[in-house]
Amino acid sequence: MDADELLQHARALAKQMSVYQGSLAPDLATDESSERTQRARDELLNECEEQWKQLEELQNKITLAGTDAFQDPESQVLNHVKALTAELKEWQERQPELLSKNHEVLLAVGKEELQSVNKELEMVLSCCQAKNEKLKQDLKSEQKWLEEQQELLTAATDRTAELQNEISRLSEAGVVQEMKKKIQKVKAYQESLLDTLGDFLAEHFPLPQQQGNANKKKKNFSPPSTVDLISLHEILELLMNKMFETPHEPYVTIDESFWPPYIEMLLRHGIALRHPENCYKIRLEAFHQ
Repeated sequence: MDADELLQHARALAKQMSVYQGSLAPDLATDESSERTQRARDELLNECEEQWKQLEELQNKITLAGTDAFQDPESQVLNHVKALTAELKEWQERQPELLSKNHEVLLAVGKEELQSVNKELEMVLSCCQAKNEKLKQDLKSEQKWLEEQQELLTAATDRTAELQNEISRLSEAGVVQEMKKKIQKVKAYQESLLDTLGDFLAEHFPLPQQQGNANKKKKNFSPPSTVDLISLHEILELLMNKMFETPHEPYVTIDESFWPPYIEMLLRHGIALRHPENCYKIRLEAFHQ
């Protein structure tokens, strides 16, 4: 039974006591009432003394009966069992009787008992009310603590979401920065490769020099003096840029600035390939599948 149910029972008993209290005889302050109460008490005491005398006589009889059986333990046990059985049977068949048949005595005793019970119920009621107030205070403190915990949980959830968003942004920015660094490294490596290739081609495949002797002038490979020839490095760079910029149309048109021996060398070694319909166009073979 919890505190609320106990409080309800206490209130109901107190209400019944208050209702029943009205039917009792009032506490009269007159000499007649005091004399009547004193007579009832004296009568009750006399009856109690008579009952006590009877109990003493029975106790003496039991004591005398017990001394005779000390010499035989078995008979003592049997007699004790018989006595208990007879007493039990007597108490089962006996009807309860009042100590006194005097109405005034019974009224005074009942009134005192009811007053005692009423005091006890009032104490129980006050204890239940105090416990109920304590429980209400505990409930308020627990509710306040719960609200604080919910606020903390909400703040922590919001902070977690913010941190996750920040982490995602930082991770995306980090990936972009990493990609930029890699691209810069690739570009730097590409430039170094192109520079190395340019140096290698300039050393091993230089442009033809103008010869002063007209007898050594080649008929088919000597370019006109008005045309500026481009190096093999520049030809390869044009082919690669064309392939990366327009992979669907990687062909480069050959003009007078392309020295024919360079073109023949590229075609012969499989580095470049002519257009199937136009012999003045070439493309890189190694990068185009």
